[in-house]
Amino acid sequence: MPRLVVRPDAAAVARLAAGRIAARLREAPDMVLGLATGGTMLPVYDALVALHRAGQAPLQQASSFNLDEYVGLPPDHPSSYAWFMREALFRHVGMDTARAHLPDGMAPDPQAEADRYEAGIAAAGGIALQLLGLGRNGHIGFNEPGSSFASRSRVVRLAAHTRADNQRFFPAGEAVPERAITMGIATILEAREILLVVTGAAKAPTLGRALLQPPAEDCPASALQTHGAVTVLCDEAAAVALPAEMRERGMREDA
Repeated sequence: MPRLVVRPDAAAVARLAAGRIAARLREAPDMVLGLATGGTMLPVYDALVALHRAGQAPLQQASSFNLDEYVGLPPDHPSSYAWFMREALFRHVGMDTARAHLPDGMAPDPQAEADRYEAGIAAAGGIALQLLGLGRNGHIGFNEPGSSFASRSRVVRLAAHTRADNQRFFPAGEAVPERAITMGIATILEAREILLVVTGAAKAPTLGRALLQPPAEDCPASALQTHGAVTVLCDEAAAVALPAEMRERGMREDA
């Protein structure tokens, strides 16, 4: 069962997540990070940048692989994940851009690009610490419900629900792409340590399902139950569907 840590609000969760990443970087400055995007991650990266500026999060020698990228978006598109990562983290911390990897959404053969990306992760020695968010339908990365737990990096078609949730990150009148390149669930599970960050009441039912019901492909995040080194950092709002004893124990846990 993943280890649960509960904090009062999203800001406290973000500080805790950034502190965990920073501590790992101090132990191994050249580590390979798996990174995520989305609204939940913005305060995490803000806190990580602050720690970097305070000399507590050395990112200059680290490498990173992001979970996913939209098919058809160039890296200079303001709704691409390449743009998101550059603006939210990379340009603030002096990270070597050659070490900051994302799938190429403009690759002429997206599946060949997914295969290349998967091979790149393996060539780097695998991911030491994988940061994850949680989609409201249970997706991790862009692994939608029904994804095989044995899946590898690949091209996926995004669910209408996921596209609707992400519409807020796109200019008015511009549609969210229908496809993306994502790490697979098996790829994610090969990370040596996983940090799942969940905030807000809207995610509470999904978090409950991911942690309390048997692992099943209709809830991709439930695959995390099969990994031996997962920590779930959540706020009280996201934890409301969990048993009271579990929540109370999580409030007492340190990161």
